[in-house]
Amino acid sequence: MNRQCFHCNEAIPTGINLSVEINNTQQPMCCIGCQAIAQTIVDNGLTQYYAVRTEPAHKGQPLVPEQLQKNKLLDEAVLQSEFIFNTSINPNAPQSGSQNISCKEAILTVDGISCAACAWLIEMQLDKLPGLININVNATSQRATVKWQDNKVKLSEILLAIENIGYHAMPFKANDVEISNKKQNKTFIKRLGISGILMMQVMMVAISLYFGAFFDMTESNILYLRWVSFILTTPIIFYGAFPFYNGAIKAIKVKRLSMDVPVSIAIILAFSASAWATITQQGEVYFESVSMFTFLLLIGKFLEFRARSRAAQVSANLLKMMPLTAIKLVTITDTSIQTKSKKAINNSEVLIAAKQLVKGDFVIIKPGEVVPADGIIISGTSQLNEAMLSGEQLPISKTVNDKVFAGTINGDGNISIEVKNTSNHSFLSQLIRLSESSQAHKPKIAQLSDKIAQYFVALILLTSIATAIYWQQHMPEQAFWITLSVLVATCPCALSLATPTGLTCATTRLNKAGIMIKGGHVMETMPNVNCFAFDKTGTLTTGEFSISDIRLTTDNKEYTKEKLLAIASVLEAHSEHPIAKPFTKYRDNNLIAKQVEVHSGKGVSGSIDGVDYAIGKYTWLTEAKNDPENEKLSSDIKVANCLLMANKKIIAAFYLVDEIRDDTFSLISQLNQNNKTLLLSGDSQSACDAIAKQIPLNETFGGLSAKDKMNKIKDAEAKGYTVAMTGDGVNDSPVFGAAHISIAMGCGADITKSGADVILLNNKLNSINTLITVSHRTRRIILQNYLWAFGYNAIVLPLAVMGYITPYMAVIGMSASSILVITNSLRLLKK
Repeated sequence: MNRQCFHCNEAIPTGINLSVEINNTQQPMCCIGCQAIAQTIVDNGLTQYYAVRTEPAHKGQPLVPEQLQKNKLLDEAVLQSEFIFNTSINPNAPQSGSQNISCKEAILTVDGISCAACAWLIEMQLDKLPGLININVNATSQRATVKWQDNKVKLSEILLAIENIGYHAMPFKANDVEISNKKQNKTFIKRLGISGILMMQVMMVAISLYFGAFFDMTESNILYLRWVSFILTTPIIFYGAFPFYNGAIKAIKVKRLSMDVPVSIAIILAFSASAWATITQQGEVYFESVSMFTFLLLIGKFLEFRARSRAAQVSANLLKMMPLTAIKLVTITDTSIQTKSKKAINNSEVLIAAKQLVKGDFVIIKPGEVVPADGIIISGTSQLNEAMLSGEQLPISKTVNDKVFAGTINGDGNISIEVKNTSNHSFLSQLIRLSESSQAHKPKIAQLSDKIAQYFVALILLTSIATAIYWQQHMPEQAFWITLSVLVATCPCALSLATPTGLTCATTRLNKAGIMIKGGHVMETMPNVNCFAFDKTGTLTTGEFSISDIRLTTDNKEYTKEKLLAIASVLEAHSEHPIAKPFTKYRDNNLIAKQVEVHSGKGVSGSIDGVDYAIGKYTWLTEAKNDPENEKLSSDIKVANCLLMANKKIIAAFYLVDEIRDDTFSLISQLNQNNKTLLLSGDSQSACDAIAKQIPLNETFGGLSAKDKMNKIKDAEAKGYTVAMTGDGVNDSPVFGAAHISIAMGCGADITKSGADVILLNNKLNSINTLITVSHRTRRIILQNYLWAFGYNAIVLPLAVMGYITPYMAVIGMSASSILVITNSLRLLKK
């Protein structure tokens, strides 16, 4: 009997006896390559791959490095579904006629990033890959957002390109990030501990040497103490200072300059000169100097790492809130062999891994449990805490047909939900992915500073050479140490940290307040906004309509109010507009609408029992339908919220009431102090005027189509205004593209939220004030960071060249400069 390879399903040659233990069973393998790949799958906890794959894996190639095998494994579609998102991008936007390109997007965790120059280095190298559309590396969170065309370049090739320049990248997972941070933290502490202890011993020996110079210490004792210092300093140089060498080597390999280059040169030169003086017994030794400023540099690196970890931990903590398990409801069936029939017995509760849930599964969530996936409640009522999404601590009541989101916490009731999005594609996962993408965006000032930093490193090296030549001629005994000070003191780390730390802290602060930033340009553009446009329904108002009155416009006794509501509800069931919601409870399942068409911003049309119906605004219903009967309608009928038409004749008018949000008045009042405010609504002008009597809007426009709204925004922009548009409906989605910044309400339609730059997850209009305040603070703090970074380097460079700064002062100044920039940015985390 021919045996088949469990991995690739190919026949196993005679004499081959290879196997891998998978799920406690020894499975046969046909070659060393398949065995290596299968073992890699097991070692990485990915055995679920074999349970859900739809076709055999490719045959493994022997003698391929283990890391390359792991990377190749990540090209499998089954595994990619856990961390890759399909998206599209327009590379030529905003040029008209350009086409969107379908691509894949993933967040990667990148180990080994020590400063902003590392992020710049990775971006420059990967930009050379064909098929790579975009990569943004966030040095603060040590993550990269990558977009690529899968038919031109594979994820494994992207990871390999990162490996080739000395960094290690893998798909972002919250637990892995925490483990990696803990590992880095331990390594830092170990380096600091060893370097600190040895540095103190070297300082003690140095004191002896200093005293020996005054008390005629014998040459043999001096030589002995120098060799002791040399031995004690060696671990500091080759172990403690290793991160600086590693960063410098990575940069030099790809012919770039980073901040670690001048620092590494300074450490190596100082140690080499002292070692040569010890071996040849000529000249002075400065082991205490080199060990001290290496230790001080490490302290600066460690404090910087801790600050970056603090700023980046929020999104990782959010993902950790996702539950590992879920209780799935499974219908058990009884199959009769005689009749070959199946009969459902009951629903059984089965505990499974949350990541195994798929769309359409039914899950029960008990009191106190975390929702494992996005879904809709099919039974039960409860209160859910959505603070981790919206920042709102008060629980929200949920009942049948309400949406629930992964990561939120169930209150005091049992609820059953139907899964709509798996945990890896949940709203929370999208929030984190989009937040990472916006943090990685580089404003123009940041792009400029990156370029300046690269040239500045070259300037430092040239200045150091010129300094060495000058002082060698005028004061040879001090030339070396003055040059060392120039190399260390002017390292532009603070310059490259100025923007990424500020943006990361600002985005984190807004996420805590229930404001999700999607567009990378938001923090850069928001301080310039001076015109705020709003939709009415669901934005300035709650969007929770109720039907207050129904008026018939026909004498046909067949149309009772009950039947009119049933007809309207069948049509409105196809619309996502807030006005459609109050008709839901009048739905008659015996009525079926055919040839239904949704007219964005206008209404819905369809055929029921052979009659052509349409429900919507009066202006749309009477457009190109010159029916004299419709013209005879009273003015109060014409301004109703929506009208129902049968065979081109209006037969009923529906009046709805909608309450203004509690915080609408206060927001508009504050905005009016420095900005222009507009109401752009599809509702009738009279309805908008009624709103304007309660809210102090500058201008009010009603009866607008989506195109009309776009034209109003363009008119404002033509007058020099920078416009932010806030809306919630499907008809607002095309309008968002015309505004400089688009803001969607969290309760709005999915298509609207997907096209928005900002989402107010907490559904509070006052969050716009928070967004404005934080964006202004962010710009101010980033400018402060640049002012300090440029000012520090401008002052220190000439002082170091003139010999007024010692190596000790240089190290302290450089470290303090970077820490000050990070600490200044961390102020954004405070309210």
